[in-house]
Amino acid sequence: MAGKGKGHIAKGRHDVYDTLAPKLGKQRAAQIANAGATKAGRTAMARKAAATRKAHSK
Repeated sequence: MAGKGKGHIAKGRHDVYDTLAPKLGKQRAAQIANAGATKAGRTAMARKAAATRKAHSK
């Protein structure tokens, strides 16, 4: 195995990580992917996204 990465991507979230990593970098992509591993995490991210959209629409 190349490298000695110690990170972990939550099960079922690799598709999210693979999509985000090229644009955001490995660390930020892993943080977002893992934050959405639970329903509560996805809800929190959705609320933040809604607030961002609302702020930018003004």
